[in-house]
Amino acid sequence: MRIAFDQQIFSWQEYGGISRYICSLACYLSEIPGVEAKIFAPLHVNAYLPQISKSLRTGIQLKTFPKTARARISASRLIAMPLLKAFRPEIVHETYYASSTYAPRGAYRVLTAYDMIHERFSRIMPANDSTLHLKASAFSRADHIICISERTRNDLMEFYDIPDAKVSVIYLGLDALPVGTSKSDNTKNKPYLLYVGQRHEYKNFIGLVKAYTSSAWIKNNFRLLCFGGGDFTLAEKEMLVANGLNESHIMQISGNDRGLADCYRDAAAFVYPSLYEGFGIPPLEAMSLGCPVVCSNTSSIPEVVGNAGEYFDPASIDSIRLSIEKVLQSPECLADLTKKGYERCKLFSWEKCAAETLAIYKRLL
Repeated sequence: MRIAFDQQIFSWQEYGGISRYICSLACYLSEIPGVEAKIFAPLHVNAYLPQISKSLRTGIQLKTFPKTARARISASRLIAMPLLKAFRPEIVHETYYASSTYAPRGAYRVLTAYDMIHERFSRIMPANDSTLHLKASAFSRADHIICISERTRNDLMEFYDIPDAKVSVIYLGLDALPVGTSKSDNTKNKPYLLYVGQRHEYKNFIGLVKAYTSSAWIKNNFRLLCFGGGDFTLAEKEMLVANGLNESHIMQISGNDRGLADCYRDAAAFVYPSLYEGFGIPPLEAMSLGCPVVCSNTSSIPEVVGNAGEYFDPASIDSIRLSIEKVLQSPECLADLTKKGYERCKLFSWEKCAAETLAIYKRLL
C-alpha cells in the first residue's frame, strides 16, 4: 500500500502538533510490512521533517523570511502535485484544509479533523480568515475523515452535514520528550506553575492570570512560567501590570523539546485552563514526566486526561484558584495525580494510532 501525505502543513508550520502528528504517523506506518508511506513537502520550514528518515520524505528545508510565505506555499504546491502523481499513491492523507485536493486521480482522500475552534469561536477570528470555507470544501470531498477525539467528532457532525459512516475517531499518540540529567535554571527561584503554548482567547490565559492573582498564597509561593507562545505582547504586558504582576511573579520563555521537558519535570504542577481543545497533547506530556495536571473540565480534555487530573470550571476564577490550591497544598494529592498520570499516558501510543489509521485505509481500498 502506498500512502502519501501532502505538503500543506509543512509549508508554513515550523513547530506544532499537526506536523508532529503527521511525521509520527508516517514513521510508524512505514514500520508495518507492506506499507510505503511518504511525505511530499518540496519547500518546507518544518523542524520535524529533517529528524525522520530520508526515505519517508521529499523536499528541502527553507528559512522563514517575512513576506515570503505566500510564494513558498504556492511553489511547494506546484512542485508537489507531479511528485504525488509519479508516486502513484492509493491513499492521499491531506495534512490540512484546502479548497481542492492534491490527490491524483484514483487515489482515496483521507483527512484529519483536529478541532472545531473556528466554528466555536468564529467571533474572535480575523475577518479575512478563510479557514471555514476551506474546511467545508475539504470535508465534502474527503472519502473518510479521522477525528482525534469523540468531542471533535461530535462537533464535526453538529456543524457539517457528513454521513456518520464517513467519520472515525482515532486518538493521537505521545512522543517521549528528551530530558536532561540535571535540574533546569527554572528552579533557581521559587517553585512555579507551568503554562504551555499559545495564549489565544480560547486558551483562557487571562483566566489563569486572574486566578493566580486572586490567591495571595499561590502568588507568594509560586511563580507562573509560560513556555512558548512567543514573547508577551504589549497588550498582555499591560494586562499583567494591571493585575499587579511583575517579573518576580510571571515570565515567558521559549526553547526546544528538551527545554520544554525540563519545564514539565521541574514544575510544581501543569495548569491547562483552555476553554476548548480538539485533543490536548500538553497534559499527556506533563503526565509522562511526572508533572501533576490541573485542567479544565470542558471539551475533549476530560476524554484525554481521564482520572489523572484535578478539574475546574474554566469560566470560574474561583474554581481555577480552588483547584490549584487543593493540589499544591496536598502532598497526597500531588503524589496521586503523578501516579495516575504515568498510567494514563500509557494509553496513547503512535503504534496504536498508526494501526487504527491503517485499518481505515484498508477499509477504503
